[in-house]
Amino acid sequence: MVVCGDDALAHRLAAELRAVYGEQITLVVPLSEAGSRPPVVGRARAASVALRDRVNAAVARANGNGAPHTPETPRGERVLEVPELTEAVFAEAGVERATALALVHDDDETNIRAALTARRLNPRIRLVLRLYNRRLGQHIEELLDQAAALATGDGTGGVSGLDASTTVLSDADTAAPALAATALAGTSKVVQTDGLMLRAVERPPPAPGEVADPGLATLALLSATSSDPAGADGSEGMGEQGPRLLPDAAAVASATGRGTVVLEQVSYAGPQLPGGRGGGVVPPFSSLFSRRLRWSLAGMVACVIALAVSLWLVTGIHPVRAFYLTLLDLFAIDDPAIGAPLGRQILQLLSGLVGLLMLPVLLAAVLEALGTFRTASALRKPPRGLGGHVVLLGLGKIGTRVLTRLRELDIPVVCVEADPEARGLAVARRLRVPVILGDVTQEGVLESAKVHRAHALLAVTSSDTTNLEAVLYARSVRPDLRVVLRLYDDDFATAVYRTLRAAHPGALTRSRSVSHLAAPAFAGAMMGRQILGAIPVERRVLLFAAMTVGGHAQLEGKTVAEAFRAGFWRVLALDTANRDASEDVRRSGLVWDLPDTYVLRGSDRVVLAATRRGMAELLGRRPRDRAGA
Repeated sequence: MVVCGDDALAHRLAAELRAVYGEQITLVVPLSEAGSRPPVVGRARAASVALRDRVNAAVARANGNGAPHTPETPRGERVLEVPELTEAVFAEAGVERATALALVHDDDETNIRAALTARRLNPRIRLVLRLYNRRLGQHIEELLDQAAALATGDGTGGVSGLDASTTVLSDADTAAPALAATALAGTSKVVQTDGLMLRAVERPPPAPGEVADPGLATLALLSATSSDPAGADGSEGMGEQGPRLLPDAAAVASATGRGTVVLEQVSYAGPQLPGGRGGGVVPPFSSLFSRRLRWSLAGMVACVIALAVSLWLVTGIHPVRAFYLTLLDLFAIDDPAIGAPLGRQILQLLSGLVGLLMLPVLLAAVLEALGTFRTASALRKPPRGLGGHVVLLGLGKIGTRVLTRLRELDIPVVCVEADPEARGLAVARRLRVPVILGDVTQEGVLESAKVHRAHALLAVTSSDTTNLEAVLYARSVRPDLRVVLRLYDDDFATAVYRTLRAAHPGALTRSRSVSHLAAPAFAGAMMGRQILGAIPVERRVLLFAAMTVGGHAQLEGKTVAEAFRAGFWRVLALDTANRDASEDVRRSGLVWDLPDTYVLRGSDRVVLAATRRGMAELLGRRPRDRAGA
């Protein structure tokens, strides 16, 4: 298999394929990228650091003629350093003989151009592309699959059992649900692809004597240190103390003091912005006028009513006529009360005085409302009195997807972005989400986002130092604030959140790596399976996939209970669309409450949860012993 990329995702994907699936990998990286530090994956840290050093040495020996360089690499992996992707580079990487090719550069155009070249060189190869533009990705999938079908001549794009399909994925779409869910208490971790939505929620340990509700299914047991403020997120290196994915009923019953991740309906009990998503044309009344102006208008209305009632009581005229005469006096319409009783004359003078006072109030109201309507198509400011919201730092690729996910859940959001040309500003404007333009490291910017009244802070900018500085400052303003950081380096991330949790035991701190969340989905796609998504369970990842039972001896002909293998995979649902299911299940849509006695047939299409090791075994691969699940 061949992996081409220029950032952390390429390195992590190569390590995933090599360590979990036991594949032979050729990693193609640009020369300029070799000076950056590749990320580490679990126990492959030492090998990755050594690889970095060898890559640096190879760059130092580069002669500048553009030829690929092949430094010494760990077993099962070969690295090519090239200035750009060309046919010669693909030939050197062995694309013509490869089973699958992943193009995970950060630039969409680079990936598309390389995919067209690779499809022409090898119509049988399975392509996995990283594209941010989802609409363009759908067209590219159709185009490349059609080209493969025509080139192979079988009309399906498959030859000799190889799946020559094209899969387009987005690391932003894969990681956004997990990032959004981590920042919100009581909100599920959501995986959504092609209309299918999977929901997993993290629950605290049950009280002594209570039995935890398993929901539709118990997906994981959290680590024994998950409730320790100074403890790190659990990983496969913690042994029995670490998180346990897909436990059986006995393990769930015997686990005491551990939280769980269960499958259930998404819910959010927090505040919402007025008017739902705020997508209407007319702003709410509270945003048209300031609080001080609203009180001034209310005072003026009370004065008018008091004058009208007084005129009615003094003169005895009809109340409607009294109100009408009061308005005439307020607006200085010439109707002097000559010859009228003294009380009427005094009230007329008072009405004129109130009218003079009302003029600046009305003018201020008009100007303020006009300014609100004029900026309706521009960036909004945080509403007055907003609280319980999420402060989102960064509106790049990841931040934009996280923003969309939060608004789909009707979560109030205030964004902070330093770049006035950021791609996410158009989305924020369309969703009418408040945005603060400014550097989060400057004093007063986070205060403008009302971080002191926020529910959580999500720092997802591309700079680790910016994210860390913003979180530290926010914690100084509000020590119990829930924070989530996007950090590049795993070791640095571990040190940061352990220190933050120890310093602020009453608050929740989480650190997430986008490449760590996205790599399992890309690896599964390279193995030819429809990976619906992935959810993080502390420092581990649980995959969701849709597959046909036929051809899998571990599933076919077995009951749902017999097909379940703790720590590896679990059948969650049966897709009964456009087919006749047996009588003991419902006949339409996805059936989530499958009875344990239901026998899986070869024609059944199921949705299952699997660990990385379990997915490798289902795909017929033999993972290495040193890799974690």
